[in-house]
Amino acid sequence: MNQPLTAPPICLALPTNRACSATLTALHDEAAHAARRLGADVRLLVLDSCDEPTRAEHARVLAALPAVPQVTVHHLGEEPQRDFLREVVRTAGLPDPDRLLRLMLPSTVSYGACTNRAFLLATALGCRSVHRRDSDSTYQLHAGQPVFPVQHELPWLGRPAAEAAAGVTRTELDAALAERPVSLVGASFIGELSVDIVEIRHLDEGVYHDVVGLWAPGDWPEERRRHLVEESFTGAGTTPFTGDDSTLTLVDPMRVDMCNVAFDRAVYERIPLPPATDTIGSDYFLLHLVHDAGLPGILHNRHIENFHTPERRTSAGFPAYQLRFVKFLLSMLYFHHVYDRMAAAGDRLLDDTGRVRPEAITALLRESIGLDRAENVWRLDRIDTAYRKLGGRYADFAELLTSGRDRLLDEAARDIEDFAHLVEAWPALVRARTTAPGPGDGPA
Repeated sequence: MNQPLTAPPICLALPTNRACSATLTALHDEAAHAARRLGADVRLLVLDSCDEPTRAEHARVLAALPAVPQVTVHHLGEEPQRDFLREVVRTAGLPDPDRLLRLMLPSTVSYGACTNRAFLLATALGCRSVHRRDSDSTYQLHAGQPVFPVQHELPWLGRPAAEAAAGVTRTELDAALAERPVSLVGASFIGELSVDIVEIRHLDEGVYHDVVGLWAPGDWPEERRRHLVEESFTGAGTTPFTGDDSTLTLVDPMRVDMCNVAFDRAVYERIPLPPATDTIGSDYFLLHLVHDAGLPGILHNRHIENFHTPERRTSAGFPAYQLRFVKFLLSMLYFHHVYDRMAAAGDRLLDDTGRVRPEAITALLRESIGLDRAENVWRLDRIDTAYRKLGGRYADFAELLTSGRDRLLDEAARDIEDFAHLVEAWPALVRARTTAPGPGDGPA
């Protein structure tokens, strides 16, 4: 279904900290598809945290792409992003602006913070939705043509679920939710595991089970934990796309990956993502929120193909990536607590207009901060035992963890406090609506 030309633009967003020229070209092809075939006005937003030579190469690649009507490329390095954020924070007039700037653009890797920047920039650009992709993934091909997720994302986001029912393969949505807007459209990936830990499975299947199972709540029975391990990080498996299939439903967060998702502005303009640093999975919070609040979504099968770049396995990249995995496991003490209470709250997460109440989320986050850390101490003990059993560089990493245990326990709790602080500040940051950098501002 083509969108009217007067419709607000959409934001097709790619955060990256790695060389990805081929991905940029493919992303531009998806933007062109959205414009030509679906009538969209597309703001292609590349948030580039690479070093200067890589950013310059990305700028060259983007500049060489053919101009497409209704596609505007915004390629921003960290300095233009920082300038934009400073102005947003200043305009919002909130206390402790330096802390907010740090949470929005930290000095280390943050999967949530880079997407939060995309959310604010999309708002400043007047976009009605954000369509998130990743630089370590690519599009499947079917009959020689790329399989673009935007084909499912564009027609129904923000429209009543009752209208979307005519455009999907099946409906598994309670009729009582039919007038609520479609808030999320997403799919998953095929190919390599989303978390780069397959080497652990190859070394020792039992250790893999023990380690991956640590992201379950500590009180889960073994059978339920085993089922989680079997499903974890596998996405949609390896079966390639053969034809479209879509379901109007409350989308299960386990069935969507953040490399292949689109949110309506009514979601991301209310609640940001956790800004935790060096923590994989920190950008998945909104998937849970949309599901638990009873906001309709569409789950489709235009899965993106995932691959791993080699830097995670280098001598420097290996411990850095393993640390992100460990911090993810520790974060689950707090997030399981919040997710359980969000699920129990259901409609109470929404206000009278059907929009998410930020204060409800803040209350749950702050409630979780005081949880007993004993479960996380247990997690660290289990990781230590498992990694020493694997030997080699895993045992070396276990030694690093030993010296940093208290710091990691503190950071896991502080990350939740930072998230609560950002949720409180978010409405004012969104209202600031500072003008976004234009396409001519460059990637400096």
